Amino acid sequence: MEHKPELADESIATRRSDNVTDLPADMPGWARAIIVPIDLLNLWIGKVVGFLILPLIFAMTYEIFVRKAFTAPTAWAFDISRMLYGAMFILGSAYGLSKGIHIRSDFLYRNWPIKNQGRVDLFLYLVFFLPSMVIFLWVSTEWAMKSLAAGERGMDSAWMPLLGPIKSTLPIGVLLLLLQGLSETVKSWYAATRGRWPNETYDPEAELAGKEG
Repeated sequence: MEHKPELADESIATRRSDNVTDLPADMPGWARAIIVPIDLLNLWIGKVVGFLILPLIFAMTYEIFVRKAFTAPTAWAFDISRMLYGAMFILGSAYGLSKGIHIRSDFLYRNWPIKNQGRVDLFLYLVFFLPSMVIFLWVSTEWAMKSLAAGERGMDSAWMPLLGPIKSTLPIGVLLLLLQGLSETVKSWYAATRGRWPNETYDPEAELAGKEG
């Protein structure tokens, strides 16, 4: 009797290797020239941005400690924590896309042939993702520049921090996301024409066989 992977196995986000230069031999040179530098850039940015969790933990822990132990809440911890979280979210979004870990409702998609998956992804990236990211980049850049020029400050806390620096992370993150979308578009084209994803390392069938063995 043929064994199929459990739903939980199929639902795991695509696992992709950190070795972004390990592409199939039949990958065209022009495609490799797009994928490799973009994936390398977002791989390293994702790893660096991940370290923002350390000052975020410190700010939250320090606030809780001084608030409970000395009844002396800070004026800055709340603002710092939400700004760091926001920066991590937007600056790490391109890394998330490159690793295939964004949430997607793929209960139908995951059972399609890879060529069909590639065709659908290619269409969606070209028609919806890339144009919307270009518009988002334009709007967010204008938003951030106005904030920097005006010296805008947060008015919902006593600390009143400058908002220009944190707002500037939005167009940067969107630009990285746009670049990664270009890389994913090329990968979708490859999947649509070759019938396999160029950098997918996760095989549910093989994992299930390993567990049963």
